[in-house]
Amino acid sequence: MATAPLTRLELLAPARDADIGIEAVNHGADAVYIGGPGFGARDKAGNPIEDIARLVTHAHRYNARIFVTLNTILRDDELEGARQLAWQLYEAGVDALIVQDMGLLELDLPPIQLHASTQTDIRTPEKARFLQDVGFSQMVLARELDLQQIRAIKAEVQQAHLEFFVHGALCVAYSGQCFISHAHTGRSANRGSCSQECRLPYTVTDAAGRVIAHDKHVLSLKDNDQSANLEALIDAGIRSFKIEGRYKDMATVKNVTAHYRTLLDAILDRRPELARTSHGRCRFTFTPEPEQAFNRGGTDYFVNGRQVDIGAFDTPKHAGMPLGEVKRVGAADFDLDTTDATRVVNNGDALTWWDRQGELQGVPVNVATPLGGTLWRIEPNLSKGQAFSDLKDLFPGTAVSRNRDMAWERLLAKPSSERRIALDVTLAQVQGGFELSLKDETGAKAAVRLPHAHEPARDAKQAEAQLKEHLAKLGDTIFEARRVRLAMREPLFLPVSKLNALRREAVAALEAARTAAFERLPRDRAVEPPVPYPDDTLTYLANVYNTQAAAFYARHGVKVIGAAYESHEELGEVPLMITKHCVRWSLSLCPKQAKGVTGVQGTVRAEPLTLKHGDDTLTLRFDCKPCEMHVVGALRKNVLKQLNSQMKAEPLTFYRTRPTA
Repeated sequence: MATAPLTRLELLAPARDADIGIEAVNHGADAVYIGGPGFGARDKAGNPIEDIARLVTHAHRYNARIFVTLNTILRDDELEGARQLAWQLYEAGVDALIVQDMGLLELDLPPIQLHASTQTDIRTPEKARFLQDVGFSQMVLARELDLQQIRAIKAEVQQAHLEFFVHGALCVAYSGQCFISHAHTGRSANRGSCSQECRLPYTVTDAAGRVIAHDKHVLSLKDNDQSANLEALIDAGIRSFKIEGRYKDMATVKNVTAHYRTLLDAILDRRPELARTSHGRCRFTFTPEPEQAFNRGGTDYFVNGRQVDIGAFDTPKHAGMPLGEVKRVGAADFDLDTTDATRVVNNGDALTWWDRQGELQGVPVNVATPLGGTLWRIEPNLSKGQAFSDLKDLFPGTAVSRNRDMAWERLLAKPSSERRIALDVTLAQVQGGFELSLKDETGAKAAVRLPHAHEPARDAKQAEAQLKEHLAKLGDTIFEARRVRLAMREPLFLPVSKLNALRREAVAALEAARTAAFERLPRDRAVEPPVPYPDDTLTYLANVYNTQAAAFYARHGVKVIGAAYESHEELGEVPLMITKHCVRWSLSLCPKQAKGVTGVQGTVRAEPLTLKHGDDTLTLRFDCKPCEMHVVGALRKNVLKQLNSQMKAEPLTFYRTRPTA
């Protein structure tokens, strides 16, 4: 009876650089995504080809994969550079390119897998099926989807793997559908340079000019945390679980990767029909605590339906974990009661608290002195020109948190994980000597022989114990012995030096066999003839920025193709952001929330609201049928002037008209 194929799951971790990527693999990542030398959607997270090649070599030892982001929209004069980079990355051993710009599919690319970036804004079964049919083997679904919507997409997408963000910062807009940064600062999110206008404080007013919220970060969201939903996502069809954070530091990547590796392993151990895509198990020297990493509080966003508490409206900063309460405030120090003797305060820690206006305050610790029990004296590390009295609203009774724990950082600065592939080791007596055979957990094998006389052991038990002990000593290799077996007709003696040399030779042979067996998956072929795009008209929201992208969509049946916002064809007021987040809902002003409320039902309307920050004014318009919010504004004239003077290529406009009858 045939055995059903395993469903393979992938934990996808971020890397700012190759060294962080190596540690992501060591801490359990099945794949790592990283920026190349250019054209990545994090312009300050680029890496040279040689560093990526080093990461590839390490990852492939565990059958882990490396995906490189080439996911900005491109001008015509950048296409050839992007094409050449794609070939360089392929020659360096990279397993897939993560792309947004469909113009790349019109180029002479290497036979490398293509993954659809989150910037392609995949929300519907029709678009997901289209991307599968044009050759994408994996795609990142929109973060805003719920389980039912994911299941609907999975029903249409049978070949391509579905990927979903499970942890990290949330873009408030549908990815690829935010142009506020470009409109206000000239820095394009679609070009890898978002200025994060969504994290600014805004004053919200209604149609009558009344202030609804003053200086609140109403477009700033909490951070994504799907820890409790992994199994539900698996059952809905997700196969790749993506951690956000290509700007994150080493400690954060280690910590969060280890957290999700632990959760996924527990599921895999319970469900034998599921399997990892890479090899080896991890042992950590620490207990993962994702809340230690920078975060704005956790939310599972829309996975289980709309939630009212998804916003981080008070601050976009990391408030930290509760630490204690202020007991005394002196002239130059204060006493802190941690209320828990296991909580140790360290020199260099960073402490935070909320002032009376609801703003987050903070100060680093210069010297922390234990006073006995749970009490600590804190001498703050004041910045130049700052007086102790400048620490706002630090009073007895103030609750204090810690957003930087030096003991935690020192712990994760050390080697903190071992990833080992299990081996069965057999030493056999053969004619004229010995044969050492290794078989790893995947079935890969290697065997080496040693010509040597068969010398009877003087002490059978001691000889057997010594042989097994030294055969199991795999040291700093990527392997560990699961079982050690001796296949001998009689107890034999073999010098330790000979045995160690034989073991090293066998391990090298197994590594060589694993390397030879590793296969990069080929690029999926597009369906022919070309499948039609789900719509025949595209606006600036499709981010078409070059003639090759326009040709791609025309080849797939699109009749009218608008130019990307960055081409400056849309100069008036347009939606600069489209989002599932609703300010009216979060402020309890949604008409749907008023249903059934006596005296309120029918009196609340989804009229526009206004956001104001400095000289910038945005209008919030509400499309209640799909339950979406549009943030409307215009390109600043000074930004347009500045950008037009800097542009290397002329703005592009693509006109395609419907054929006349």
